[in-house]
Amino acid sequence: MSKGKDQKPHIGIFGRRNHGKSSLINCLSGQDIAIVSDVAGTTTDPVKKSMEIDGIGPVILVDTAGIDDTGDLGKQRIKKSLQTIPNMDLAVLVITNNTWDSFEEDLIKKFQKKEVDFVVVHNKTDQFPIEEMFQKEVEARVGTTLIPFSCLKADNLERLIEEMRKNIPESAYQSNTLIGDLISAGDTVLLVTPIDDEAPEGRLILPQVQLIRDVLDNDAVAVVLKERELDEHISKMNPKPALVVTDSQVFLKVDGSVPNNIPMTSFSIVLARQKGNFEHYLKGTYQLGELKDGDKILLLESCTHHVSCDDIGRVKIPRWLDQFSGKKLEYTVVSGLDQVPGEITDYAIVIQCGGCVITKKQVHNRLMPAIEAGVPVTNYGMAIAFVQGIYHRAILPFTKEETDNSIYL
Repeated sequence: MSKGKDQKPHIGIFGRRNHGKSSLINCLSGQDIAIVSDVAGTTTDPVKKSMEIDGIGPVILVDTAGIDDTGDLGKQRIKKSLQTIPNMDLAVLVITNNTWDSFEEDLIKKFQKKEVDFVVVHNKTDQFPIEEMFQKEVEARVGTTLIPFSCLKADNLERLIEEMRKNIPESAYQSNTLIGDLISAGDTVLLVTPIDDEAPEGRLILPQVQLIRDVLDNDAVAVVLKERELDEHISKMNPKPALVVTDSQVFLKVDGSVPNNIPMTSFSIVLARQKGNFEHYLKGTYQLGELKDGDKILLLESCTHHVSCDDIGRVKIPRWLDQFSGKKLEYTVVSGLDQVPGEITDYAIVIQCGGCVITKKQVHNRLMPAIEAGVPVTNYGMAIAFVQGIYHRAILPFTKEETDNSIYL
């Protein structure tokens, strides 16, 4: 599973071959969606399935290959399975036959290292009842309840689902408002949405749709227009908008058109606050003013799409950074949740997109290697605002601080 395509909480099913991981997926979903076989290693690449879990809502179940796979191909399958761990909001470790050794120990350590909550299921209890001493030892070792289960009987399904509900972080499925704390009922929010070569045919991009919904959820009024209509419309607005949110690509145009007493920011920065490591973004952005010849810039783009001649990550941001810094910089763009080439310390700064199509957990774990290594991180919209000299204004709605960045203007 190399690419994040859904914001629903991700629940990964892990364990050895032939321990019933695919059967558990089918049991949870009530459908035959994963191939089940007595042949070990039937599941190869991670497979995703959407379903609804009572008390959590829509989730993505991820069926992974066995962690005890063998051979060169088996090692590649294990690697892919382990690479999914940082993207999970909850892990379900499936064991059976009262068996626990280094395979399970290593998985638990990886869950804990990536701060992924987990539950442990002893499957096939109709064939291999749990031994009392084994259960006590495992529960003492992992600090959680060992759940007896049989996919054949499914008589303990409600208990398993209850444990999943208890252990999955609420932040994985309870969405925080995007701008609800910045506006009041009855306010008008002006959304500036350019329709250019990158705009999808016949629809708006996801961040724009999310903002419209958030405005409506907070009993406010959303006014949506293109940047070409902004000057005429804003001069006639009475009362004036409580907030203007723009596509980052037209920051300068909107900054010049919107009076300074009206708060202004971008869709990308709104998402950065909701999903990203915002405090690290605020600090890391200033590294853009310290770039040197030969510095490598890593751009993390969470979705995959057709690349146009004006692509924001591959074309526009590099062009603006080159113009701003006057340096010879190198750029690497990584799409989806693919692996970052080289060492994270090879890069002078990491620039993450808004992350509208992936979960908060995925954004967090995407950035943690850089943060832990001391590599500055920022966000597409914040980087654009910075190099265009309007960073302070763009972050002010969220910081309310008089940050002096005039040396970069």
